[in-house]
Order: sequence, then structure tokens, then C-alpha cells
Amino acid sequence: MSIAHINGIDVFYLTDGDPHKPAIIFSNSLGTDHSMWDGQLEILRRDFYLIRYDTRGHGLTHSPKGPYTIAQLANDVLGLLDYLSIDKAFFCGISMGGLIGQWLAVNAPERIEALVIANTAPKIGTEQAWKERAALVRKEGLNTIAESAPSRWFTPEFYGSSPKAVNELLINLKNMNPEGYASCCDALASEDLRGSISKIGIPTLIIGGDKDPVTTLDDAQHIQAQIKGSTILAIPASHISNIEAEVEFNQAIKHFFTSQVKQELET
Repeated sequence: MSIAHINGIDVFYLTDGDPHKPAIIFSNSLGTDHSMWDGQLEILRRDFYLIRYDTRGHGLTHSPKGPYTIAQLANDVLGLLDYLSIDKAFFCGISMGGLIGQWLAVNAPERIEALVIANTAPKIGTEQAWKERAALVRKEGLNTIAESAPSRWFTPEFYGSSPKAVNELLINLKNMNPEGYASCCDALASEDLRGSISKIGIPTLIIGGDKDPVTTLDDAQHIQAQIKGSTILAIPASHISNIEAEVEFNQAIKHFFTSQVKQELET
């Protein structure tokens, strides 16, 4: 088991591929863990060094008492890159992971080669809604949240055709540390990058799910309008688009990251 002691906590991570290849670090959504990226490994591992980790409060990473901030979660990413002696990496994050990616691109662009942010926004939800969810989870645990997760994460069609994939995610969610989850809700409640993302100058691909009720295509289009030179792609999925539309997602990120490597080699 790979554990990095970073910023006073133990962070679980896994690596795949050749460490001499360009690195991609993947950042999970709220209520999931590193395993949500399993479907991206095969198509990328030959050409890239892949790093998956569990965000603070999730999976096998430590869940200290919160609240957390997005800056804190992003600094865990920087700490993991330092631990692995990686000066600069490509970044791929979804939902909360996408917000972490936006923070890094604004505040630590020298560490990020290029950015993929999926099913996200510079301000996700409302402060009140996140605070209410955090209070509910601290009081009652995660079962209620897990019961409603499929309708937020996937279309009914995908859940009906792929119940095993959905249920594995729900089991992970139910087994999460409630304090870790609630503390990440606190981070989402307080973070608002709407006034900052126009500063992002690194290559950026924005992926939106055309059936996402949480972070909509309007959110993706807002990001694209703010980040000069960014590219937007809509794929047929709800909120966890890398799982629901795995083929389309994989084709998009492989083309984006590969093209960035090619451009760097030509300059």
C-alpha cells in the first residue's frame, strides 16, 4: 500500500506506467475514491505515468476533523507531487476534483502542464446547501446521501444497464468516514473561484455531461468563456461522466494530453 505523509496526514495513492513518462494526476469527486478512475488506466498507461490518490477525507487517506478548504485539498496535490519528485504534471479532476484543478491552475500554474476539468464549476452549489448536507452527514452518517446519489451521478438508463458499477460506488460511499465527507462539503461551501478563473493561462479542456443536473453545460460554458483559449466538449452523460461515457471521455483526454505532449516536444 502506497502512503505519502503530506501536510500532517497520510495520503493514499497508486501509480501506473513508466515514471519517466509525462505524469497525469487524477482527482476524485466528492464521495468517491481513486478507483473511480479505473476505466482511464488502460488507454493512458503506455504513454503516461498515472497517479491516482484519495482526496483528504476519502478512501484510505486520513480524515482529520474539519472543516477543510479547497486550498488545503489542492496543497495536498502539490505535496504528493513533491513526494513523488514531480515538478510539473498534467491534471484531470472531476466535480470537486475539477474545482481543485481550477484552484491549482490559478494559484500554482507552474506545477500544472495542462488541465482537464470535468463536470465542475468555479462555484459548485450554494453555501447553505453544502452546510446543510455537512450537518446531516455529521448527525446521521452517509446512508441517506448514498440512497440519493444515483440520481445525482448517473442517468436512469445507465443505472439500469450498469447496476454493478453504480453499486460499487455506493458501497464505497456508505463506507466513507462521515467527518471526512462533511469536511469536504465545508470546503465546497466556502470556495468561489468565479472571480479568479479568468487568470488561468494553461491549456484547458472542459468536459460537461449533457444530462448533468449538478454541474450543467451552462457551468461548463461559463468556464470556457472565462479561460482564454480553452476547449469545451459535451459528452452523453450525467455527473460522473468518466464512468457513464467512458469511451468518449477517454478519447477526449487521450487526444488532449497527447497533443499537449506533442506541442511541447515541438517547441
